Amino acid sequence: MSAIRFTSVFRNAILCGALLSVSACGGGVGNLFGESKPPIETRPAEDIFSDAQSELAKENHRRSAKMFDEIERLYPYSDLAKKAMLLSAYASYEGADYDKAITSAQRYIGFYPSDDRTDYARYLVAQSYYEQIVDVGRDQGVTKEALSSLRELIARHPESDYVDDARLKLDTALDQLSGKEMTIGRYYLKRGDYLAAINRFQTVVKQYDTTTHVQEALHRLVEANLALGLVDEAKSAGAVLGHNYPGSDWYTNSYAMLTESGAVVGGSKDSWYSRAYRQVIKGQWL
Repeated sequence: MSAIRFTSVFRNAILCGALLSVSACGGGVGNLFGESKPPIETRPAEDIFSDAQSELAKENHRRSAKMFDEIERLYPYSDLAKKAMLLSAYASYEGADYDKAITSAQRYIGFYPSDDRTDYARYLVAQSYYEQIVDVGRDQGVTKEALSSLRELIARHPESDYVDDARLKLDTALDQLSGKEMTIGRYYLKRGDYLAAINRFQTVVKQYDTTTHVQEALHRLVEANLALGLVDEAKSAGAVLGHNYPGSDWYTNSYAMLTESGAVVGGSKDSWYSRAYRQVIKGQWL
């Protein structure tokens, strides 16, 4: 449920007693978080905050997040409201309510963009997207959101304690997106739609050159280009593959494929393969 919708439902419930054990409006809201407590509007922020922390410790995550939200509602702009906003995001994350966690954390960032805990808020946003990443056979929209959030955290808070973990997750997200391109590329290759396959494999080499899929992508480029009779392009892809991964099975297969076709392994120094790798290859052949 989105934050806007949640707020609306929550407000109406308080006004009309929909969440209470009373039969009509006007019965008060003291029972919302426990019958033994006085109406929450009459309680000090410190009291609510303590109860919210207790609920969090008991892993009643959604209940805890609601109580933290109440502090912000009843005591806006107070120091505890600021803490509660971030803790609401954390409680929602721990309760796997990722949309709520993202919304709460982003609100914290909006209110306190220069705060010393904003890096953690951004980390929660990235984590919440990351936890929703699905297998490569499905849409990778959330993976792209995770990637964007991780990059923002690293760029804006390079000294943060969360950057090392963010970089690890960044590599995983990149590998996931690369894997998606490979899945589609293989599909096109199997169908004989070589140009479409080449476009996908080129994307892997150009945009995801640090991922585990690059070796296969280069091999598939050899395969697809040979199928189209583009021998020079196939040779260039094979040369880049051989220079960077000389002992790999992918290069062995590509070399055999090129040899069988009568091509000599080696490519133009001006091919896009060479240009794509000039920044990462250490050697003189380029």
